[in-house]
Amino acid sequence: MYNSEQPYTSQRSPVAAENLVATSQPLAVEAGINAMRQGGNAVDAALSAAITLTVVEPNNNGVGSDAFCILWDGDQLVGLNASGCAPMGWTLDRFAGRDKMPLLGWDAVTVPGCVSAWVSLSEKYGKLPFASLFETAIHYAEEGFLVGPKSAYYWKLLEQTYAAFPEWGSHFSPAPAAGARFRRPELARTLRLIAESKGEAFYKGELAQAIDAASRAQGGALRMADLAEHHPLWVEPTRQTYNGVCLHEIPPNGQGLAAQIALGILQHLEPAEVDSAAWVHQQAEAMKIAVGASFEHFADPRAMLLTPEELLAPGSLERAAAQITDRAGSLPPVSLPISEDTVYLTTADADGMMVSYIQSNFLAFGSGVVIPGTGISMQNRGSGFVLDPGHPNCVGPGKRPFHTIIPGFVTQDEQPLMSFGVMGGHMQHQGHVQMVTRMFDHGQNPQAASDAPRWHVYPDFTLGLEPGFDPSVLEALQAKGHQVKYDPMESTFGGAQLIHRMAEGYVGASDHRKEGLVTGF
Repeated sequence: MYNSEQPYTSQRSPVAAENLVATSQPLAVEAGINAMRQGGNAVDAALSAAITLTVVEPNNNGVGSDAFCILWDGDQLVGLNASGCAPMGWTLDRFAGRDKMPLLGWDAVTVPGCVSAWVSLSEKYGKLPFASLFETAIHYAEEGFLVGPKSAYYWKLLEQTYAAFPEWGSHFSPAPAAGARFRRPELARTLRLIAESKGEAFYKGELAQAIDAASRAQGGALRMADLAEHHPLWVEPTRQTYNGVCLHEIPPNGQGLAAQIALGILQHLEPAEVDSAAWVHQQAEAMKIAVGASFEHFADPRAMLLTPEELLAPGSLERAAAQITDRAGSLPPVSLPISEDTVYLTTADADGMMVSYIQSNFLAFGSGVVIPGTGISMQNRGSGFVLDPGHPNCVGPGKRPFHTIIPGFVTQDEQPLMSFGVMGGHMQHQGHVQMVTRMFDHGQNPQAASDAPRWHVYPDFTLGLEPGFDPSVLEALQAKGHQVKYDPMESTFGGAQLIHRMAEGYVGASDHRKEGLVTGF
């Protein structure tokens, strides 16, 4: 049972079933459901959906992406960090004369990790043959798919961003209109090679050779040796209790720890009335402290000066909470590169397995680099580094950059309760806080929590409100000293996908800000 009230204007209803798949693109949801109907589990469904997303939502992810996952395997919670490292040729000297990392081109390309996530998750937890997970994706790549309306809109906006990359243009331009058929035959062949070789072609075989050749020809530093050295990391998720539940995140180099810092602060404050100015104020103030910590400290864990345990120390969080007054605090604006372009999915099956999974190019189609003859668009995660030699996130060979993409998971009494995420760069940790507080402080169901208007702390620590908040809230926040505005950009506030475990079955939600859905059987 769940609270079925829908207090916000909603385009969707919660969906309850014994098996669920939720993500941002309907064709990928269908791929996940098909995997379950063929005898697969939640991992098979997640992978089939994720692989299909590389074809049907290329403006947010691709074969050249990174990925992270938290899953309940039926007995315990496990995490996977499949982000890639910088090429070994990326010494600080390579970027001499620059004031920040490049956003586009080969000097933004780190080793893509999502293929390794597919392989590792399938080998350890999947029930279906690995190659079968690619069938829907290959079908849409060969036969074409009909482009969704939101994908078409953002795809068109991005044409000028990548105008200087002819291989990108030959593969992705002109941007298709909503409902137009788009085929990707080169990517179909790439997917077959990955499926047949269980990823070996990508990291050590034909595709690795093609990536190496393109990098050499175009002045990049990425080499076959960098690809061959890549391996994903099985990690123990970090944990933070809050109001009777526990939020789990992948530890840095991701930013999930910031959501836990914010909740750790908020647990020392009395919850305010939901959607009130006091509610937004105290959450935004906690988030400012957490964002400041992420910008200052988060990096490849091998380079961090403070551990996650030190950053979540109860005494420190309590002292931070005591600093929050009824006035807006000031924090110096510190910036790390952020992006809004990501895909997130979550799945759950009747046997109790639950998967929280995210993959991303970083900026839209990534770096603009497309490997000739393959359809592989390479991510630009390297732009997440900084060039300050004193910062733990300073670029370096073989180092993982700061990441914005984070899967979330909530447990209660050491049992799985919710797999969820809020895709959207700098919105992600903030979205995690808002979903957790709405559901576990105020009893909202997943769809209501997703439908509700959101607040957003920008990297300069000013505040944005999504249309839907009462004007009196904005006025009251201004009176408290916040620099606050209404932000009409839907993309600022991300896209949530949530699956909540009930005593029997699950209830799921999918964000109206994306074109996807949640469905099940």
